[in-house]
Amino acid sequence: MKLSTTAFTPGGLIPLPYTCDGSDFSPDLEWEDAPAGTRSFALIMDDPDAPRGTWVHWLIYNIPAPAFRLAAKLPREAEHPSGLKQGANSWGRIGYNGPCPPSGTHRYFFRLHALDAELDLPGGADRAALEAAMAGHVLDRAELMGTYSR
Repeated sequence: MKLSTTAFTPGGLIPLPYTCDGSDFSPDLEWEDAPAGTRSFALIMDDPDAPRGTWVHWLIYNIPAPAFRLAAKLPREAEHPSGLKQGANSWGRIGYNGPCPPSGTHRYFFRLHALDAELDLPGGADRAALEAAMAGHVLDRAELMGTYSR
C-alpha cells in the first residue's frame, strides 16, 4: 500500500495549519493498493521523539474498506456517520491534535493499516486497546512521515 497527502512531501515539513501553532487541522490522506480481503482501515499518528516516550496524536479506526481517502479538517468526534471512529490521543482528547513539540525537530509518523475485519471497539479507545483489537488482523501497512520544529 502507499499513503500520501497533498499537505506535505514525504519526510518534509508539516505546514503550520496542521500544527498546534496554526489551526491544528488534520491533513488530507489518500491511499492506494489495499490488499484483497480488506474490510477496514486503522490509522495511528505518533511522535517517537517526544521527551516522555512516543506521543499519540491521532487514532482513527473502522474506516470503511471502500474508502481511499480522508478529507482534511476531519471533525473531532468519536463516531462518524460513515462508521469510522476516532480514539483518544495522548492528551486524552478525541481526534487529531497536530505536531506540538516542546523544542527541536520531531518526526511524525502516519501509519495506515489494512485490516481483515471491522474492530469491535467503541469510539474513544486508546492506543493499547486499538493495537490489541488489530492483533492478527493486519493485512498490510503504509507509512508517511513528516517533520515539525519549534
